[in-house]
Amino acid sequence: MDAAMTGEPWPVPDVLAHLAGRWRVERDVRDLASGDEGRFEGITVFSPLTEDGLTEGGLAEGGLLHEESGTFTWQGVARPAERTLRFLPGSSPGTADVRFADGRPFHGLDLTTGRHVADHPCAADLYRGEFTVLDADHWRSVWRVGGPAKDLVLTTDYARVG
Repeated sequence: MDAAMTGEPWPVPDVLAHLAGRWRVERDVRDLASGDEGRFEGITVFSPLTEDGLTEGGLAEGGLLHEESGTFTWQGVARPAERTLRFLPGSSPGTADVRFADGRPFHGLDLTTGRHVADHPCAADLYRGEFTVLDADHWRSVWRVGGPAKDLVLTTDYARVG
């Protein structure tokens, strides 16, 4: 029985090598305060990031550029949506330092056990993300956002494409 069936995390010795490539993304967003629900569907591409931020050549020391694009539907209205993150080599082998596109720190990522929990304070709100690798081609992130401005749960499933 594979990890996706048993619910056991699937260890990843090198998160950057594992994430490289194209992933289909499905994200459910629930506003716990209002009961509203939304959905994002699209593609995330993790491509080599060179020191100048361009994606050519090998991983070198630059890590990966995470580019997500698709459609976000909220309260029946569909809109294009995209985001960009940088996944840089972390402080220990096989880990990553995730940053926003402008270089600000977001969170660390260590999937050597197949599961990682990360916190990101944002003003008075706290984002807590749990990342779980289900098998070689599937992983999930669940962000719980709580505070005076937000009360959300964002569940994202990733499936490798090709």
